[in-house]
Amino acid sequence: MGKNVYSNEVKWAVVKEKMSGQLTNREIMDKYEVKNVSQIKTWMKWYRENQIHRFDQPIGKQYTYGLGPEDSSVEEKNDRKMKHLTQENEILKKVFGDRKGAEKEIVLQLVQKLRRKYTVSAILSVLNVPRSTYYRWASAEPVTLSKEEKTMIYLCKKTKYRYGHRKIKELLKRDYHIKLHRNTVQRMMQKHHLQCRVKKKRKWKSQGESVIVAPHLLQRAFHASRPNQKWVTDITYIQYGADTLYLSTIMDLFNNQIVAYKLYTHQQIPLVMDTLTDALEKRGHPTGVMIHSDQGSVYSSYAYQNLMKEKHLISSMSRRGNCWDNAVIESFHSNLKSEEFQYVKFNSLSMEAVKERIDQFMKYYNEERIQEKLGYHTPIEFGEMAA
Repeated sequence: MGKNVYSNEVKWAVVKEKMSGQLTNREIMDKYEVKNVSQIKTWMKWYRENQIHRFDQPIGKQYTYGLGPEDSSVEEKNDRKMKHLTQENEILKKVFGDRKGAEKEIVLQLVQKLRRKYTVSAILSVLNVPRSTYYRWASAEPVTLSKEEKTMIYLCKKTKYRYGHRKIKELLKRDYHIKLHRNTVQRMMQKHHLQCRVKKKRKWKSQGESVIVAPHLLQRAFHASRPNQKWVTDITYIQYGADTLYLSTIMDLFNNQIVAYKLYTHQQIPLVMDTLTDALEKRGHPTGVMIHSDQGSVYSSYAYQNLMKEKHLISSMSRRGNCWDNAVIESFHSNLKSEEFQYVKFNSLSMEAVKERIDQFMKYYNEERIQEKLGYHTPIEFGEMAA
């Protein structure tokens, strides 16, 4: 396998991205097709040590002195140096902007870091920031956060940035007696870049009608007046470990509590039967519960339907290809993936790590995650209040 060859433009583009601080190493590698993170570190080392001539060096020519290959003329070396200085100046302008758009915090940090090696005037000249502006920024008192801002930042970190401004507003009011309008909370979250993670939108495509194994009794009535009246169930795949895992979940629509779940390496009939058996055992074997699912082969199997009849349960099924008929459990699985795995690369976790994440999320969802439908209470809290 040959060595990776990167153009001068790619190297400088990577340096620009690193200095801006807007992308991670992984995102930069994906964007510019850099194969190894050590390559980025090498280019940044060259830049910091002012070895800019090395951005043009051919592979195998690891010269460290001079401004280019030994056979280059003085004129060629000077031209190359001017080219690099022009590129460097352009990168700095793009990263820090002009005198009106320069980032105050970045300028202060850079001057503090480089002033032992360069004069303040030289640094500000490269950044195109007036001395008067810099000294005004440096002499200004540090910005202090209000009590409300500190509490809001703490809540966002505590909830792993899963909540939007409406839920953060309710937590501030309920737990800390801080009453703010939701627009104020939203503005504060935007100011500190604390917006919640947004899951990707999915397009629905109709699959047409087919023979219905069980009638659509639920009719999208996703509310229940008592526990063990309506349960919804579904299977989703978890493709973030060494093997694809399949998660079967049962939820009680009374308080949206996860009654039972199973995580297997297959999606065969035992997966859904074991989930249902576990749910019935945890709830004391109730009868007359409507259990709604899609028309998957495991739910329409004789074994599963016979278990439903044996336990005196009522079967309800969505229309074929219509995910909205089972929207609550579909939304739950979507939230689980977006909140726990959205920023995790496929096949990057061990099976044990995936199972641990699932267990933690289920506990968090039932015991800590507040829901607007439940009056901003957790499923467990709502169940205990109604008992």
